Amino acid sequence: MTLLNAAMTRDLKDPSLYLNRELAQLEFNFRVLAQAYDERVPLLERLRFLCISNTNLDEFFEVRVAVLRQQLALGTPMPGPDGLGPTEVLSRIRSRALELVRAQYAFWNDTLLPALGIEGIRFVTRDRWTVKQKRWLQGYFQNEILPVLSPLGLDPAHPFPRILNKSLNLAVVLKGKDAFGREGHMALVRAPRSLPRIIRLPAEVAESPYDFVFLAGILQQFIDEMFPGMRVEGSYQFRVTRNSELVVDEDEVENLAAALSDELAGRGYAHPVRLEVAESCPKAITDMLMANFQLTDQDIYRCAGPVNINRIIAIYDQVDRADLKFPKFTPRVAPAFVGTPAVLDAVREQDVLLHHPFESFGAVIELVRQASQDPDVLAIKQTLYRVGDHSPLVSHLVDAARNGKDVTVVVELRARFDEEANIRLANRLQEAGVQVVYGVVGYKTHAKMLLIVRREEGKLRRYVHLSTGNYHQMTSKVYTDFGLMTADPDIGEDVHKMFQQLSGLGTVIKLKRLMQSPFTLHKGLLTKIEREIAHARAGKPARIIAKMNALNEAGVIEQLYAASCAGVQIDLIVRGACALRPQLPGVSENIRVRSVVGRFLEHSRVYWFANDGQPEIFCASADWMERNLLRRIETCFPILDSVLAQRVYDEALANFLADNTQAWVLQPDGTYTQLHPQDEMPHAAQLALVAKLSM
Repeated sequence: MTLLNAAMTRDLKDPSLYLNRELAQLEFNFRVLAQAYDERVPLLERLRFLCISNTNLDEFFEVRVAVLRQQLALGTPMPGPDGLGPTEVLSRIRSRALELVRAQYAFWNDTLLPALGIEGIRFVTRDRWTVKQKRWLQGYFQNEILPVLSPLGLDPAHPFPRILNKSLNLAVVLKGKDAFGREGHMALVRAPRSLPRIIRLPAEVAESPYDFVFLAGILQQFIDEMFPGMRVEGSYQFRVTRNSELVVDEDEVENLAAALSDELAGRGYAHPVRLEVAESCPKAITDMLMANFQLTDQDIYRCAGPVNINRIIAIYDQVDRADLKFPKFTPRVAPAFVGTPAVLDAVREQDVLLHHPFESFGAVIELVRQASQDPDVLAIKQTLYRVGDHSPLVSHLVDAARNGKDVTVVVELRARFDEEANIRLANRLQEAGVQVVYGVVGYKTHAKMLLIVRREEGKLRRYVHLSTGNYHQMTSKVYTDFGLMTADPDIGEDVHKMFQQLSGLGTVIKLKRLMQSPFTLHKGLLTKIEREIAHARAGKPARIIAKMNALNEAGVIEQLYAASCAGVQIDLIVRGACALRPQLPGVSENIRVRSVVGRFLEHSRVYWFANDGQPEIFCASADWMERNLLRRIETCFPILDSVLAQRVYDEALANFLADNTQAWVLQPDGTYTQLHPQDEMPHAAQLALVAKLSM
């Protein structure tokens, strides 16, 4: 039986053909943690990867676990394509998350702490404080910490307080009576967010070049000073993680910004989903905490170290040791702009491709700056999803409005964990006279678009910047992304129509060059995969290569399975969660999936289709996920210039398919195997790009 016939007889919707999205996402953090294990990685970067894996796990509980718990609470279990219901998924998450937590703390205690100590970077625990250190820390506690603390004794007049999401807390066991004759049993000490979680000891008391002390250790050492006259029997760290998903019925609110502001005020106290406690915490204390947070044993995670281990990242910038960090590099200026101060003029002459972080994001900032000052520029339109604090782009948009340009900005208020910052951003822009819109009801605006309208020789010309990543100056230094600057009339017209659609109430639009979610991108991808299937059936070479952050959309996966059965060769570079099972006999044996994890966060989305010798290549803001293809505003844009198209293929696809040091290959059972050079030369895709593109 041929593969195609097998596909026709096999149900490609069979749940056994799909990996679970949540478990696949959780698995990504093991690959991040593996970077911390890698002794070839500089020591402080290993620390950073440990913290990233921990921060990612926090967000996983805040969002993915919270959604599953909510489905159970509402009685609306929604199994995914893999057929697993929330109860089974949560059980499997529990098992795998416990393994991850144990691995994180084992690495911290057994590997990282000793290695840091050898380099003169110590985390000094209470049992090792010298007399001088203890005296200094007691003064620090009395002068800097105690005045901002509000310890709370638990009794009928002082019920269990609201505990802020991911905040550091101590449960304190007391004995004796206070000044009012109240018998002490339990108290809570909440560490305010204003206090640093890690304190560096000054040179006069430090015994190493870098001596650090955890805030929790200081609190526990001097906790008796908070409860004079009583005896402290024990104190135990804990931290609760809460549901951080914001729910706003956009059809029922008149002002989205105001409604989100109301929701944000309560997010820090939403329903708990996880409780982290010190490993030594007695069962009686955990039982009390569980009862107050309405959690069960399955929600408890015991930590063999600080419960907020991700706060260790604070020392990265405090330790001035270049030899323990990745070598610095200077992003190059795109060749098209070298010796050409006028960015718009350079873009009018030719399309310009930017590959971040290897090429400078400064070109994008300069484009907006020049447009804000150019008397011939009439209008600027831009989408902002995540932009960062103190963004020069925002300042230039404000200047443009004050200089009389018509400036429209689509601010996505629902960008997760940036909602509050984006509300402030929207207010600042509106105060400067910028027309701010919040996108489309029910759909997040995730597209990355910039449109500049300029009058030239009596006619209007459109300049466009499209990107796979956000207009965020800081993440552009650590995320890999592509940006395209072009004056192509068709692309300019398409982007103009999309902005009209976002700011108005227009119908579905017809685009010449771009594909757009939620209207044409999903269908367009299926059509292009079907075209490769037709070529394979006709005996022609057929191939698909795609790079993205995640893949879980069932319709696309099913079509890829059909393509594999037809003989289409498919290579997928998926950084994070992938729900497709590769290399299944009779279904996906022509599909290979790899994940590359390295110094930079792989963020670019690139799709390539062989198209019978006339290949097409696209960059996009969208992953092949259900939310991106069906529930968001996204853009997918072609690279029309043949030289630039070849460059994207070489740098983003061929380069990463050749990686044999930082690549992980997905197995049919959902596990990953890291590649290692055998007889071939080692090749690390990201390092190759640093060498090729940076200055």
